[in-house]
Amino acid sequence: MYDSEELYEEDDNLVPSRSQKKREMIALQGLAEKLMKLSPELVKKCGLPDYFIDEVIDAMSITAHEAKRRKVQYVGKLIRNIDTQPLKVFLEDIETGNRADNEKFHRIERWRDGLVEGDMSILETIMEEFPDADRQRIAQLSRNAKNEKKNAKPPKSAKALFKALRALTEQK
Repeated sequence: MYDSEELYEEDDNLVPSRSQKKREMIALQGLAEKLMKLSPELVKKCGLPDYFIDEVIDAMSITAHEAKRRKVQYVGKLIRNIDTQPLKVFLEDIETGNRADNEKFHRIERWRDGLVEGDMSILETIMEEFPDADRQRIAQLSRNAKNEKKNAKPPKSAKALFKALRALTEQK
C-alpha cells in the first residue's frame, strides 16, 4: 500500500504538461507580435540576434492575413531559442517611457491651462523647478492667452505658451 505522504509529495522532475508548453509558446508569440508593432528602428535596438531581428522586420512587411499568421508562428518558434528576459525588459521600458511621456505632456497642459486661467502660483512653481526660465515671457504669454480666450480669438499665445513650457521640461 501507498503511504499517504508519498502520494502527495511533489516531484521536482516533472516535465511541463502539453497545455503548459502551449501556453508558454502562445506567450512567446505574443511577445513577438508586440515586437512587430514597433518601428523597425526600435526593433533593431532591442538587442536580439540579427537573424531574429531580420525575421521580425520581414514579418512586418507581410500584409496577407494567413501569410502573416504563419510568419508570426515561425517567429514564435525562433524566439523559443532566445533568452526573452532582455526583450521583456525592452518592451516594458518602451511602455513605461510612453506613460512617462504622457504624464509629462499632461503636466504641461495643466500648467498652461492654470496659467491661462490666471493662477500665477503655477508660475512660481515653474520658476522654482526651472530657475533659468524666462519669467517675463511666460507671464506675457499667459496674459495674451487669457485675453485671446476672453475675446474668443484663436489660441495662438496658448500654443506658444505650451511650446515654451515643453522646451523648459526638455532642457532638464
